[in-house]
Amino acid sequence: MTIATANANANANANATAAASPKYREFKYGVTRAIVSTSGDATYLQAENDLDPYGVRLTDRLEHWAKHRPDRTWMARRDAVTKEWVHVSYAQAWEKAQRIGQSFLDMGLSVDRPVAILSENSLEHALIAIGAMTVGIPYCSVSTAYSLLSQDFEKLKHIFATITPGFVYASDWEKYSKAINTVVQTDTIIATNNISTQTINTPTTAKNYVKFDDLFANTANDRVGHAMQATGPDTIVKFLFTSGSTKLPKGVINTQKMICANVQQISQSIPAMAEDPLVLVDWTPWNHTFGGNHDFNLILHHGGTMYIDDGKPVPALIGETLRNLREISPTMYLNVPTGFECVAAAMKADDEDGRQLRKSLLSRCRMFFYAGASLAQPIWDSLFESAEKEIGERIVMTTGLGMTESAPFAIFVTSPNVKAGDLGLPAPGISLKLVPSGDKVEVRYKGPNITSGYWRNDEATKESFDEDGYFCTGDAVKWIDESDHHKGLKFDGRIAEDFKLSTGTFVSVGPMRAKIIAAGAPFIQDVVITGLNEKEVGAMIIPALIPCRKAFGLADSASMADIAMHPPMQQSMAKVITELAKTATGSASRVARAIVLTEPPSIDKGEITDKGSINQRAVLKERAALVAALYDDTALNILKS
Repeated sequence: MTIATANANANANANATAAASPKYREFKYGVTRAIVSTSGDATYLQAENDLDPYGVRLTDRLEHWAKHRPDRTWMARRDAVTKEWVHVSYAQAWEKAQRIGQSFLDMGLSVDRPVAILSENSLEHALIAIGAMTVGIPYCSVSTAYSLLSQDFEKLKHIFATITPGFVYASDWEKYSKAINTVVQTDTIIATNNISTQTINTPTTAKNYVKFDDLFANTANDRVGHAMQATGPDTIVKFLFTSGSTKLPKGVINTQKMICANVQQISQSIPAMAEDPLVLVDWTPWNHTFGGNHDFNLILHHGGTMYIDDGKPVPALIGETLRNLREISPTMYLNVPTGFECVAAAMKADDEDGRQLRKSLLSRCRMFFYAGASLAQPIWDSLFESAEKEIGERIVMTTGLGMTESAPFAIFVTSPNVKAGDLGLPAPGISLKLVPSGDKVEVRYKGPNITSGYWRNDEATKESFDEDGYFCTGDAVKWIDESDHHKGLKFDGRIAEDFKLSTGTFVSVGPMRAKIIAAGAPFIQDVVITGLNEKEVGAMIIPALIPCRKAFGLADSASMADIAMHPPMQQSMAKVITELAKTATGSASRVARAIVLTEPPSIDKGEITDKGSINQRAVLKERAALVAALYDDTALNILKS
């Protein structure tokens, strides 16, 4: 063969490959190569890119945008009555933040008497957060579940005992009054929106109340400027509490250095963040690091706009999310897997709502990003299908790995050619340490975005760092491609989730969960693996409500119990575990028995975190009686392979 002929054939093959490859909307990845080294049993991994200089304080960005883009919307939320969007510009935000900061200084608040926020995401919540940040007073956004769903307020009491707040904001007196009267100390200043003067003066509620608007009463004086300039890299911005699924929540210290480094790490990993004015339509709760750090801080850093979404990926509220997305076109869309499942299903509808959703959501979106749990590949594929139908190309699906202790961004994918479970490479400035742990490998973090520890919990802090100062995550990883480390890492479950059967055989939970979810798609939302000290592996299946209702012809109001007990669903799941058993290589990879759950996981009990991920250990603990019934054959409708 001549060289000319060889080149012609090579070009033809390349053109054929390009034609067959999916087309993606333009998107650049900031990190594509890694530096890998080893020392003893440990492997070290970092991005080839250096971390660029980052800011001293995030509030400098607020002041910057207030001067250079004063009229741009920072935050917007629909009015509860009119349903029209209420906007707060950067100029308004900066002016209000200084006034709130002045009020906090006048109240004598400090790191030992910080701000606690009992509220859903709201404009008031956001203003209090930046007001506290401006003058260097830490704040803590507390999970609403601890106030509104809990019966004993155990976690709320623990959080308040840990941070000893001097000021508490409650968005709604009627909703939060029971929690406040049970937990809040009498010397604490309480602000709320709708408490009456009569209630304030009632002896039974004789606490130190102010109305939210009172926080704007005083014009900021020189103390605010001095307080802001006194803040620096080590200033504590906030306390973010872990989900507390197996123990009481721990207060993760978040400093200016952590959050400023992290927004720079994200920006370098995702250059598109800075290419267009960032617009997010976002519901993720601010008491969690995904919503409260990743999304909230990126908007502030880039001078973007956040539309607060009062919807959620649950049947009663998903309609609000879809309405917002039909009206507001985000430049990037971030959600948890259950949220993407709902959006993917709605975009496939061949009606006016479906067409409008596709048109609005996909018109200028540069990236999908999911976090919190694994996204099933069929949902991924459905989003691609809708995008190709509407705009002729795919929107890249991205993800990574992080945690509250990493502020949260740590690892991010490196190309659009990723599959469910892929994580990618570390962000610039962070070093990963891969350490063998049994038959798995734990990933550990060190970098400027890593917390110094847990507030007033020296024991937990000491336990969380190894001898080299790396934070021990408990997450297991493996290489996407052993022969090409530049492709990065993929998720391999949690170290603590794995267990042994009574035969001594080790069960790797993460890969098994992923295999069952993929085999049962689109009907399985998640799976909890059972079998500790038993002879066989079992599974508790959490059904995906929307696909199940649609496929089995059930009403939109059909409950999880209705779906779980529906004969076609039972037959479908029995077939799934039977087919999986045929490919099993031993007892540790074979699901011998399963049951479809009739009650959804509970946030209040720690079974599901605010970010939407299932906590294996918490579910097993709370449903120990059901697990026992699964193995003694007394549970209803046990499925066996």
